[in-house]
Amino acid sequence: MFPPLAVIDIGSNSARVVIYQQNTSHSFQILYEEKSKVRIGEGAYLKKGYLQDTPIQRAYQALQSFKSTIVKFPNLSKTVCVATSALRDAPNGQELVNYIKEKLDIDIKIIDGKQEAYYGALSALHLLSIDNGITIDIGGGSTDIGLIENSKIVDNYSLNIGTVRLKELFSDKMVSPEIVDEYIDKALKTLPKHFTSTNAIGIGGTARTLSKVIMKSKGEKNQNIHNFNYNYELYKDFFSKIILSNNKLLKEFGVSNSRVDTIREGTLIWKKVVEKIQAKKIISSAVGVREGIFLESSNIIKSNPSSLTLNFRTFDPL
Repeated sequence: MFPPLAVIDIGSNSARVVIYQQNTSHSFQILYEEKSKVRIGEGAYLKKGYLQDTPIQRAYQALQSFKSTIVKFPNLSKTVCVATSALRDAPNGQELVNYIKEKLDIDIKIIDGKQEAYYGALSALHLLSIDNGITIDIGGGSTDIGLIENSKIVDNYSLNIGTVRLKELFSDKMVSPEIVDEYIDKALKTLPKHFTSTNAIGIGGTARTLSKVIMKSKGEKNQNIHNFNYNYELYKDFFSKIILSNNKLLKEFGVSNSRVDTIREGTLIWKKVVEKIQAKKIISSAVGVREGIFLESSNIIKSNPSSLTLNFRTFDPL
């Protein structure tokens, strides 16, 4: 029996701890998952990136809870804790890392955007039936993109556009849509030209929420979201409606309460990125950065590099 492994992911919007159990040389499952809407980046984008006291306290309380969960698995092989956009942008990010180490003895590794994109692409490559495509992971602070060609990850890129970032800088201030468009388009101009593909793989809460809304509209809401796919052209006008919808209408579409406040910003980013890379087919992924970290940390892909299976029976990634 392989010992379980814990992954803690501190994103700009939420933090999670996931306990993974490798069952065989080619399969694994999630033993436990806990999520906290920490929103560590809240208020930071208006304060030159500095993490604010209240979100820091939320992060501490979440990690304290995660630590109490981890100790219930005494045979863990290791715990890997990563932080993404909000901490890497924050001038006081290292202070939080040091504080958590001192108080909770948790080592937080701040990863850059390209590494974050790589982990998302790694999970998609090994846990979806794809040979070519571009992974799109829209977070609270950044959008991370991985290019897969001929069953290999050939490049990764990170854009400083995310749901919480747009919400605080623009939506909360009632800034005109034209200015928001210009901001996103300016970021997208930096994306290298070789990032084009007919396949887009949606990673993260925004992409999965949009897939769930589409599944509901088709009467397929009980279908497994992993590997669900749709034609982008058929739904791009619907995405435009979501961007302009009020909260009541969003809930009628099937958007969960936890996503209502950022789904408009996320959908706008999603729409622009998909069109920028010229994707036609959208493939939904229920796996992402955390699974990529597990795959790399457990060495499971070294023993079985092509065909891996995750047990999804009790797994809801949202």
